[in-house]
Amino acid sequence: MFLDISHLVVHYAGRSRPAVNGVSLGLLAGEIGVLIGPSGCGKTTLLRAVAGLEKALSGSISLAQVPVSSGALHVPAEERRIGMVFQDYALFPHLDVARNVAFGLAHLQSTDRQQRISEVLDMVGLGNAQRRYPHELSGGQQQRVALARALAPRPRLLLLDEPFSNLDVDLRERLAHEVRGILKLAGATALMVTHDQLEAFAIGDRIGVMHDGQLHQWDDAYELYHRPATRFVADFIGHGVFTRAQIIQQGDNVVVHTALGDLSDVLECPLPGAYPDGVCDVLLRADDIVHDDAAPVKAQIVRKAFRGSEFLYTLKLRTGETVMAHVPSHHDHALGEWIGIRAEVDHVVTFQRE
Repeated sequence: MFLDISHLVVHYAGRSRPAVNGVSLGLLAGEIGVLIGPSGCGKTTLLRAVAGLEKALSGSISLAQVPVSSGALHVPAEERRIGMVFQDYALFPHLDVARNVAFGLAHLQSTDRQQRISEVLDMVGLGNAQRRYPHELSGGQQQRVALARALAPRPRLLLLDEPFSNLDVDLRERLAHEVRGILKLAGATALMVTHDQLEAFAIGDRIGVMHDGQLHQWDDAYELYHRPATRFVADFIGHGVFTRAQIIQQGDNVVVHTALGDLSDVLECPLPGAYPDGVCDVLLRADDIVHDDAAPVKAQIVRKAFRGSEFLYTLKLRTGETVMAHVPSHHDHALGEWIGIRAEVDHVVTFQRE
């Protein structure tokens, strides 16, 4: 691993619980990792510990197989060769773009410095903006200048702290895709913090979900969504609900009995013995529920959110249980209306019943 974090604990004085509690994760060279989770979950503290801005109580951090942090060792931030991109860009308003990018290149000769400035600005698509000032640029352009400045000294690792939070919502996901392309072009290894799932999915090779200082899962977006390791991850990622289920054996087949009917012929399913009497909670994503007026199960629309090409319906079954469904937007039903629904599930995600 290029970045290797092992059982890291960071504890602030006066707090009863560690801000980062036993976190382990790794990044290969050239990979992009993203940390997401609710406010106060420890993701920014973890980023600061990697940067050398917070000391570890225990555990370790290594860069390129060289330890930089442990309970007994703390390599200063300025010696770690780590670049940082901040939430507010931190550009110097009185310096033009070229001189902003040159800030970390004082060790280079003038010709080499100018060549590197041109290289990284071309990389971020701002090769013609060298003489412009930050106030003359859009928010997205300023963010790309900040990225160019961080990449210019060829850091071993790039850290990005909520880099798109000051931008318009419509711009964030598009810029996340652009930044991913820039980082891949640069061959950079990067770790980013965000609270926005779409940003995380757009930019990350690996995504970590944190809660109360702990890392619940470190995986790619597909696995987080379809195979969440904990109930918190299942609830935090995407749209879905938990509903009561019972796993039963019928001959050679395993069937999951739910309020929406029996789920059978699923590719992945726990055995009945995994839970007492086979009773558990099953995760039903909004894309697991299909609107079908011919279906025997009916549900009442209690909430609807227009998403352009689709509605996100919140539906109440006659049993009182609630499910969610993505429905094409031309299926525009009224609140309070009863519609037919069925479940289409090819693998079952279950948890201990609460």
